[in-house]
Amino acid sequence: MTSEDRVGPRATYVFDGAASRLGYRMNKLFMSLRDTSAREEFLADEAAYCDRFGLSQAQKRAVLHRDWQEMLELGGSIFYVYKLAMMDGRSMQYLGGVFTGMSEEEFVAAMRAGGRTDG
Repeated sequence: MTSEDRVGPRATYVFDGAASRLGYRMNKLFMSLRDTSAREEFLADEAAYCDRFGLSQAQKRAVLHRDWQEMLELGGSIFYVYKLAMMDGRSMQYLGGVFTGMSEEEFVAAMRAGGRTDG
């Protein structure tokens, strides 16, 4: 199964069993960031921390470059990916903007106006 197979309507990523297996190591890394000592270790050497969790080269590159879209395509769960975004001081609205091609401000305004319209 390719990442394209997991894309639903309007590029909505389906986090199913296959995605879970694909992103398992990366999501474990993200979950580890709940602990202060893990966050400190990650920030001290992000590449080594990725290696410690056995990320694929593509996953490691996505994490190091903060390629949020690629993280989802490589099996990242938005709930776990958000833990990394929070370390960077990013909001869920920022990620919403990234995933919809909007700025954070545009995304917030769209949500306040009742949600996006695609027509």
